[in-house]
Amino acid sequence: MSLPSLSPASISTAAPTQAELLDFARRTAADTELIASLPLDPEGRTRVRLAGPGGSEAWLIGWPPGTGTGWHDHADSVGAFVTAAGELKENALAARLPTDGWKTLKLSDGVDRERLLTSGKGRAFGRHHVHEVLNESRERHAVSVHAYYPPLPRIRRYSRTGRTLRLEQVERPQDWQ
Repeated sequence: MSLPSLSPASISTAAPTQAELLDFARRTAADTELIASLPLDPEGRTRVRLAGPGGSEAWLIGWPPGTGTGWHDHADSVGAFVTAAGELKENALAARLPTDGWKTLKLSDGVDRERLLTSGKGRAFGRHHVHEVLNESRERHAVSVHAYYPPLPRIRRYSRTGRTLRLEQVERPQDWQ
């Protein structure tokens, strides 16, 4: 498997921006050899860690039909992701949520956003972006590329019932690496 590499001219000591993370994810998603090399599990998501730009954390992820992330955020990291194969749906909240010190929030009307991201499409997002990503296909795997900076310090997982969002769990890097 070939991993994306950076030329010396593209290595910077500055933190990568959301736009740079999105550009990296787009270029990596266009690497058909890399995308085809990802082993796809029929039951669960597969992940391969990639070398991201400027010290970022990056992942190539395979999504079996009918799988998703559940509601979560990436804490203090900015990020981007691009669908490389298939299509993914993102449900997101267009609201600034308190960062800490709460367990249950009542969401306002009009905060829900939905995006369908077909192959080659993606998006960047800021800190504390709450969303869920789904492969709603019943027959086809999807593959995507994700990048985060700084490398994920934690992921907060939520449950949602109607307008109520509840913090359920906080994961640290040792929980998924």
